[in-house]
Amino acid sequence: MYIRVNAVAGAKKESVKEIGENRLEISVREPAERNMANKRIALLVAAHYGVAPKAARLINGHRSPHKLFSIHGK
Repeated sequence: MYIRVNAVAGAKKESVKEIGENRLEISVREPAERNMANKRIALLVAAHYGVAPKAARLINGHRSPHKLFSIHGK
């Protein structure tokens, strides 16, 4: 399953909103440096879909606010 994510790094409040089928808008407190925001977003995607953290893998958008994740086991 593929999930499209619109990401906001460095936000004051962490949130996960479902904005469509297989689309999420995620805000995280971590800054967009040293891959910290991407790691936290991957954890939130995995938690949202109820899979292990290693099952959520960032496919595309490592340096972009528009990301594509692959979810295994769902």
